[in-house]
Amino acid sequence: MKTYKYIFAAILMVLPVLANAQCAMCRAALESSDGNIKAEAVNDGIVYLMILPYLLVGLVGYAVYKLRKKKRAAAQ
Repeated sequence: MKTYKYIFAAILMVLPVLANAQCAMCRAALESSDGNIKAEAVNDGIVYLMILPYLLVGLVGYAVYKLRKKKRAAAQ
């Protein structure tokens, strides 16, 4: 069980390094732009891309909740 904790901790330590590489590309694109419109478009795109994971987590959580509620009702 301890090995899983160490592996999980190592993965969590590596993830910010991978995410930082993506930010450098966005920063370079935004620094080369002349107006604020491109920065707003990039921010809107980030928000748009982040909606899907939150929706998926919410739907899976709701499905698990309904299944557990149904099993609990059937057991009573």
